[in-house]
Amino acid sequence: MKLFHSPARVFAAFDEPNLIAYAGLVPVIRLAERCDLPGLVAEKVRLTGAKNGAGTAADAKVMSIVGGMAAGADSIDDLDVLRHGGLAKLFGGVRAPSTLGTFLRAFTWGHVRQLESAARAFTCNLAAHTGFVPKGDEVVFVDIDSKVKQVYGPSKQGASFGYTKVRGLHFQIVTVKTSTCAPVIVATRLRKGSAGSGKGAASLLREALATVRAMGITAQIVVRADSAYFSHKVVDACRKAGARFSLAVAVTKTIRAAIETIRADAWRSIKYTDAIWDEEEERWISDAEIAEIEFTAFTSKKKAFHTSARLIVRRVKRLNPKTVPEGQSELFAVWRHHVIFTDSVFVLTDAEPMHRDHAAVEQVFADLEDSALAHLPSGKFTANAAWLTLAATAYNLTRAAGHLASAFHARARTGTIRRHLINVPARIARPGRHVVLHLPQRWRWADDFTDLWTATGQRMQT
Repeated sequence: MKLFHSPARVFAAFDEPNLIAYAGLVPVIRLAERCDLPGLVAEKVRLTGAKNGAGTAADAKVMSIVGGMAAGADSIDDLDVLRHGGLAKLFGGVRAPSTLGTFLRAFTWGHVRQLESAARAFTCNLAAHTGFVPKGDEVVFVDIDSKVKQVYGPSKQGASFGYTKVRGLHFQIVTVKTSTCAPVIVATRLRKGSAGSGKGAASLLREALATVRAMGITAQIVVRADSAYFSHKVVDACRKAGARFSLAVAVTKTIRAAIETIRADAWRSIKYTDAIWDEEEERWISDAEIAEIEFTAFTSKKKAFHTSARLIVRRVKRLNPKTVPEGQSELFAVWRHHVIFTDSVFVLTDAEPMHRDHAAVEQVFADLEDSALAHLPSGKFTANAAWLTLAATAYNLTRAAGHLASAFHARARTGTIRRHLINVPARIARPGRHVVLHLPQRWRWADDFTDLWTATGQRMQT
């Protein structure tokens, strides 16, 4: 690639009033309106008593924030991306960043909970309207995890040092996915930085499971989580909601004693890192093996919390074989054990890799931090909690738009959806009484954009 013209012959001027940088916001915001995001916010979020009019027009302010996030804004000042060129000819009620910052800082914890309720209802509407969480799959996976978001400055409320040894705020998310769809966020919660990973998990999980059922999903739910969520409260929340669980377990003295009771002939090789398929024996030759036994957990709690289920153990040889000197290999095998406690109905060889797919939640963290959650922009804790909820809302809205566009975008990263379908430049023209967006010729994803455009009830010019 090279330039055709010398610098002396190339000029630039910001003087075109009919250009916009984000033509894809038109179908995205139309989708949000069709799924009643403004109405739900107006109904549920009541910032009564807020000073300087901060609580007025909550629906317009939320739509401005979500729209900016869908376009890629990752801070309050970045929300000004919605005020350029001809966007005012397409959208009304766009608020200035200063107004939106005042709005977020007016939130109390009760208002955050109201916003979370509106966001959950909106996610249910999105699911019903677009089908981006299939109802026909036999099993639905609900994943819960947390992450410390690093912040830079002790003035942020709630910021403190936790297990990561960095100053931050600690947020939890719960996602729902199937084998045929990408993860969708169904619940979020912000905690102070020093909060443990599993703190408040049971109550958040109850809300998430209720939301999944409210989507109309009747399939079997399996809740997956790492060892930080191995607790009687989480298991109790799963069972009361009619869900099964698959929880990683730390290898404690009790767990180690249970592992030692597994018979030597009970172990079987699995497909794992560097595994080789033996065609003659029809099995995987691998350093990883799995086995299972019955186990009763939480025996130190009240009898009502005692839970009997399967303990699935994966053992792996040699942490790093490259560090073993030549001729000095081990005389006795030393194993590292990874343990899962589950009551799922899957057979052993399916249950273990199924749990490993819990790692898909890390992709959601990556997507959030690649967009609206690159920062927690306010010094006020409740403003950041509201920002987290709206970031999840923008994520789900972008994911739903991708689902309407194509099979590829249904599973693509949200950053890819933004680049292909939302951040599309356009020139506004008004022939007669119509509004026409003139888009770039030979746009690589024009067909996918057309599918999204028409799926939200609009027509292409012919």
